[in-house]
Amino acid sequence: MPADNPLTEEGVALGRRLFYEKQLSADGTISCASCHQQSKAFTDGRAFAIGVNGQQHRRSSMSLVNLAWDKSFTWDGATNSLETQARVPLENPVEMHQSLATSASKLQQLGNYPQLFGKAFGSSQITEDNILKALAQFERTLVSYNSKYDRSKRGEVRLTADEQAGLDLFSTHSGPGINGAECFHCHSLPSVSGIHEFTNNGVDVAPFADPGRGGVTGQAFEVGRFKIPNLRNVALTAPYMHDGRFQTLEEVIDHYSDHVKSAPTTDGILFSNPNNFPSGRILLNADQKRQILAFLHTLTDTSFLTDPRYSDPNP
Repeated sequence: MPADNPLTEEGVALGRRLFYEKQLSADGTISCASCHQQSKAFTDGRAFAIGVNGQQHRRSSMSLVNLAWDKSFTWDGATNSLETQARVPLENPVEMHQSLATSASKLQQLGNYPQLFGKAFGSSQITEDNILKALAQFERTLVSYNSKYDRSKRGEVRLTADEQAGLDLFSTHSGPGINGAECFHCHSLPSVSGIHEFTNNGVDVAPFADPGRGGVTGQAFEVGRFKIPNLRNVALTAPYMHDGRFQTLEEVIDHYSDHVKSAPTTDGILFSNPNNFPSGRILLNADQKRQILAFLHTLTDTSFLTDPRYSDPNP
């Protein structure tokens, strides 16, 4: 949390209102919440996000969850703070397409925004920086911690046999005579977030239509790598991958088990099963796939999806 933007009740309340404010877009039809809907775990159910004038983004909308613990943002990690990240969709021509300077001017004349900014930041003069700070404060409060998996860790409920078997597979590395699904290498437990942030998960081979992280860093070894998403509420965030190519979790599991493509930058862990020589693929059976699916559904936090603190406050 930046020293110059601590969480305050007033700042979070303002950020929440701005998150749902459509006047931050050029045509007054799009808000942050248009692409990040609470009922869909702050995604939008589309393969590609839609911006002003019906323009289509080249990537899907990422889920917004537990962002206070993240180090980089968006599929390619182009920004490393929520404050700097917020500017990107606000000003991007295919997203909200409005300069922050224009947004500040519009808000200065709109409703009781001057008073709200005064309460949050000590000045009723609305600035670009304070718009970004307020949005970042609200986004840091989007915390999911009450899924069945979480409650099982706290000893409040027990996982079913299939759910526990799926968790065991998720958190097991394959060895001689041991078949694991290897998921934990990229999705750390208990957070189920990315350990090393970016990876090439074998959905494509070169040449890559989207360079991903490599487009930001210019490094050849990072071409085709994308941010590893947090899996909380993953059953509600379809379609999956940066381009929404998979419609169901079953397709995702099938991909990692059977269809990973080998490219120079593909994560080697996806070909490390010593029991499946010479392919090295994970190659789960039908029961194992079903069990992993059962575990993934335990990551749904229904209280997060309905928490009134995250809902639209605008009249």
